[in-house]
Amino acid sequence: MTDRTDFGYEQVPVEDKAQRVRRVFDSVAGKYDLMNDLMSAGLHRLWKRFAVERDPRAPGMRVLDLAGGTGDLAVDFARRVGPDGEVVLTDINGTMLAGRAATASSTPASSCPWYSATRNELPFPDAHFDCVSIGFGLRNVTRKDECARRDAARAAGRAGSPRCSEFSRVWQPLAPAYDWYSFSVLPRLGQFAAGDGASYRYLAESIRMHPDQATLKTVMEESGFDRVDFHNLTAGVVALHLGYRF
Repeated sequence: MTDRTDFGYEQVPVEDKAQRVRRVFDSVAGKYDLMNDLMSAGLHRLWKRFAVERDPRAPGMRVLDLAGGTGDLAVDFARRVGPDGEVVLTDINGTMLAGRAATASSTPASSCPWYSATRNELPFPDAHFDCVSIGFGLRNVTRKDECARRDAARAAGRAGSPRCSEFSRVWQPLAPAYDWYSFSVLPRLGQFAAGDGASYRYLAESIRMHPDQATLKTVMEESGFDRVDFHNLTAGVVALHLGYRF
């Protein structure tokens, strides 16, 4: 029997998920940054800034930004690490990376090297990076446990750390209102602003299929980190997970 995995609420062959995810982001790439602002009322910028600012060692750090899309998180990292640091942006979706020019123009990230490649194709050895970050992309990864183990190796240097910002489980009393917004408002907003309601229904479904805060913490711990902490943002709409190696 063919191995299957989730694509939103749908179960699909494992080998099909990456292509389906690619089609979603091909469809919304042109309005991706606008939709992020609209659907979060601009809060996504604060969530990303919080993730970037968690590390006091930032100046001079080497950062790998996985699933970096149009590069807004890479921009924040580039400002944070300064001229002695290094930020590498990667995404499997070339259409998303094509929007990087507008996002990164005239910013420190304009000089960030970028790769349209899977994480296993990147030309960097293990232990090269001090920090491996994935922002709002882990939901779309086919094998999350393998992703975590690979990121552990890439950030295996002294005190290397991964960080994952992702939509998570909202505070339970707010769940009914959050579900109403996710399934009634968000697809309509996506249809109006991006001409694609289905992709934003997938977003809502994929959030519900993603591991909750405690489960993802366990996955990261089992991947080789000595300690994993998480921070709930906006009542758990988003969680930032941080891994540490000593």
